Amino acid sequence: VGNRDDSNLYINMKLKAAAEIGISANHIRLPNTATEADVLKCIASLNADPAVHGFIVQLPLDSNKPINTEKITNAVAPEKDVDGLSSINAGKLSRGDLGDCFIPCTPKGCMELIRQTGVQVAGKRAVVIGRSKIVGAPMHDLLLWNNATVTTCHSKTSTLAEEVGKADILVVAAGRAEMVKGEWIKPGAIVIDCGINHVPDSTKASGKRVVGDVAYASAKEKASFITPVPGGVGPMTVAMLMQSTVESAQRFLEKFQPGKWTIQYNQLTLKMPVPSDIEISQSCVPKPIDQVAKEVGLFPDEVEPYGQTKAKVQLSVLNRLKNQPDGKYVVVTGITPTPLGEGKSTTTVGLVQALGAHLHQNVFACVRQPSQGPTFGIKGGAAGGGYCQVVPMEEFNLHLTGDIHAITAANNLVAAAVDARIFHELTQSDQALYNRLVPSVNGVRKFSDIQIRRLRKLGINKTDPMALTKEEVNSFVRLDIDPGTITWQRVLDTNDRFLRKITIGQSPTEKGFTRTAQFDITVSSEIMAVLALADGLDDMKRRFGRMVVASSKKGQPVTADDLGVTGALAVLMKDAIKPNLMQTLEGTPVFVHAGPFANIAHGNSSVLADKIALKLVGKDGFVVTEAGFGADIGMEKFFNIKCRYSGLRPHVVVLVATVRALKMHGGGPAVTAGVPLPKEYTEENLQLVAKGCSNLNKQIQNARMFGVPVVVAVNAFKTDTKAELALVVQHAKEAGAFDAVECTHWAEGGKGALALARAVQRASQAPSNFRFLYNMELPVVDKIRLIAQQVYGARDIELLPEAQEKVALYTKQGFGNLPICMAKTHLSLSHDPEQKGAPTGFVLPIRDIRASVGAGFLYPLVGTMSTMPGLPTRPCFYDIDLDPVSGGVNGLF
Repeated sequence: VGNRDDSNLYINMKLKAAAEIGISANHIRLPNTATEADVLKCIASLNADPAVHGFIVQLPLDSNKPINTEKITNAVAPEKDVDGLSSINAGKLSRGDLGDCFIPCTPKGCMELIRQTGVQVAGKRAVVIGRSKIVGAPMHDLLLWNNATVTTCHSKTSTLAEEVGKADILVVAAGRAEMVKGEWIKPGAIVIDCGINHVPDSTKASGKRVVGDVAYASAKEKASFITPVPGGVGPMTVAMLMQSTVESAQRFLEKFQPGKWTIQYNQLTLKMPVPSDIEISQSCVPKPIDQVAKEVGLFPDEVEPYGQTKAKVQLSVLNRLKNQPDGKYVVVTGITPTPLGEGKSTTTVGLVQALGAHLHQNVFACVRQPSQGPTFGIKGGAAGGGYCQVVPMEEFNLHLTGDIHAITAANNLVAAAVDARIFHELTQSDQALYNRLVPSVNGVRKFSDIQIRRLRKLGINKTDPMALTKEEVNSFVRLDIDPGTITWQRVLDTNDRFLRKITIGQSPTEKGFTRTAQFDITVSSEIMAVLALADGLDDMKRRFGRMVVASSKKGQPVTADDLGVTGALAVLMKDAIKPNLMQTLEGTPVFVHAGPFANIAHGNSSVLADKIALKLVGKDGFVVTEAGFGADIGMEKFFNIKCRYSGLRPHVVVLVATVRALKMHGGGPAVTAGVPLPKEYTEENLQLVAKGCSNLNKQIQNARMFGVPVVVAVNAFKTDTKAELALVVQHAKEAGAFDAVECTHWAEGGKGALALARAVQRASQAPSNFRFLYNMELPVVDKIRLIAQQVYGARDIELLPEAQEKVALYTKQGFGNLPICMAKTHLSLSHDPEQKGAPTGFVLPIRDIRASVGAGFLYPLVGTMSTMPGLPTRPCFYDIDLDPVSGGVNGLF
């Protein structure tokens, strides 16, 4: 702070020394008008900067504003306080914790000089003259903990000469010129002179010379070793500053080197019967999210807290860890489920709790963010269940950090742009459109970057708006959207069946331009799929630009880039692309990021969350992610779409099965949400279980088809018998599973998934020969047929006329080499939800095919399905309310 000549001289010496030995050092200059707050703000920034391993505050602070020096020095993070002046480092030194603190540089340099003499400090009598916080007091402590007998003298010591005469080691830092006389010194003593004083000297050009606190000429005759002034302690002080900075860097690298994490796990207090999910969640006290981040090796500037229990993680962590090997990649999927679900999310959380809290492995869960539509509709929350949950579950199930709201805003901006562009083209001439699209500002017209891209797409290589011909202006301003081909719908994150078909444009201001449209649920938006598949901000922006919203009347695809909206979408989504950090009940870390539908989209959490997690866990750690619906849908898309774009290769498939679902596949009565289970599901029935294992066998085959070891997790319910569970385990092993284990994690947390965790560890060491099901270059129909026959068990496929037209259109438009994302029922391997087990010989009807070009796939529609769910007679929101006492959330998420 300020511009003192002496301070600048000292700083330049330090900068020069740093440059000589390869330390990157710089001088931060604050003006002499700097306030205490200015200095503290600068210190806070340096404390949080992982690229800075140490810094010093040059004293005195030359400011015309009052500044508390003690407050400033104590604001420096102890682990970066290479000057050793903070109270924490001073306290550790005074207690003898020499290996866990930084020692002030001058005393450290004095001690090094004493060591260089070869004289043993232990047992010697040492005298320190001076008691300053910078030299005297820490020098006393340093000598004391090196086993010398130490006396500290000062200006009030009456017998100074007598005390000096007893010293084997004498360190002087009194600030008084030549106060210690040579005759006081014990013969053979080691004398360290820390003083710098100026005395008159007419022989010098400056009229003065520098002397120490010891009368050097006479003292050197009696001392065995003595430091000169200048040139003695001064250079050592600078050298020790360099050494402390190197030590700080070494400690930093050791602490943040990928390896075993040091995590505080939460101990569960299990109760029987198991309470409701929200009771369990709210009984847990989550760790502060900054603690979770620190435990897994994230730096403070890589984490953006949203309150106390969730945070965004910067993508820059990928660049920092780019040279670190990835951990083991595990995907959790399931057999064809009942409408109630079979516990994939619960198993995912139970597995990571077992691997982390019980087996002490580095492990991350990566899960999708749930939509509020099902949360308030029929399904409830998706945080897991029982003693295997992401917490706080109400935060997880509601707004989280606003990603889905950002997607809603971005999606609807595109929808508004589509209809507005049609309206303006219908009501304006070419020149009027051009004047508005490329307005004259202060007499100058200029194309925006996105308009330049459109010109290039049209083959117009001009940058001067005045140079376009009339024909070129017409091509530029007219997207000529065919309203009948618009595929981009508005979205809302609420189940509202009455928005499935609507009429828009009925206001008189729209001049008669009306059309039939619809609302979809937000998580079905292509923007959600793009978020989940993008590998960075630039990639996300490119994918946004490629999104096709309609076709022109000439059959050409119209994209978001053509609409000019790409940059705006990137701005709306710039925070949503950062994964959300949360934790499980037992304190293991979780990334919650993206939540694409598992039917018309690929049903997996984000590529970015998986990539960051794989780097953080290190080569011996595990990342466990979940694929939506059964293995025939979510797992197949995980392999053929997500892994294809991410470049990641899975090590293990965990296939979740339940006795309940197998009984259904064996011919049991229908299972309906909200209706009590028939007795076939609550009483032992080995015949139903055995017959239903056909579905289990097929899904095991599906996983093995991709060359990855399969571990079957039999998620046990309280109504299951030992014989039924044993039968499932036996069938799974006979069908080719690497292992199959019974799991009780819902009731016991990670402890109940220990057998599963150990099986996954073993399977991750087994040979894996991952392969895709099809090549991208195959014709669209052939790719669909491969999935239908190999994964579903169909005899063949049948393309209805509309689907045939789309195959021709998309192939013509250049989209035929995209992967396939089948949109079919999750309740059967076939297209008919009533066909259970493992049906064969059926023909799979393809009603239509649509394109998510930005996300990067074509999605054939098998049968009819809605992308806007409705509310049931008794929605979940009947049970959700605020607690009148605590203000928290009550309800059955």
